[in-house]
Amino acid sequence: MKLAVFDFDSTLMNGETIDFLAKECGVEAEVAHITHRAMSGELDFYESLKTRVSLLAGLAESRAQEICENLPLMPGAQEIVAFLQDCGYKVVCFSGGFSLATRHFARVLGLDGDFSNILHTKAGVLSGEVGGEMMFGDSKGMMLMRLQHLLGVSVQDTLCVGDGANDVSMFAYAHTRVAFCAKAVLKEAANIVVEQKDLRAIIPLLEQKS
Repeated sequence: MKLAVFDFDSTLMNGETIDFLAKECGVEAEVAHITHRAMSGELDFYESLKTRVSLLAGLAESRAQEICENLPLMPGAQEIVAFLQDCGYKVVCFSGGFSLATRHFARVLGLDGDFSNILHTKAGVLSGEVGGEMMFGDSKGMMLMRLQHLLGVSVQDTLCVGDGANDVSMFAYAHTRVAFCAKAVLKEAANIVVEQKDLRAIIPLLEQKS
């Protein structure tokens, strides 16, 4: 068995989920600025996530779900997932974002699993609190190790694709490391760099390595 792990925001999805939610709350510029700094490795991921989510307090859960289920997929997302599954990979998503988005798009894309965070709600609105499996800068690396052990997959048979600083930890446990339209901090840890905003661009590069 082989394992492929994709980041969600700005990798499988064209943009950042939290920025779309922030726009609805009128705090888009403030949240986008924090997101950019966090993904560049300038801020602690946990602290930046808590700060950004706090600014979403009061948004109706139903509206948040509607926004999350109508996010734009990255060009080539469906094709790269299908290609990898045809090559024998289990394809999963790790996201520092939210299950409202990843669970929906895991079904849309036919992913084998998704791991993300949960926006806390109270009385039908977002409370501004968040919890879950991907809260820290090293969460993706720790989850990848657990999955490899559970599935019996080696580092050699692991592929990771991401764009930001919180993807660095999972790159440490993958032989094939794709930085996709990525921040400089992730490109340094990658052995494949794709600057074209189309996930299909990865396919010929993987075929060259095989």
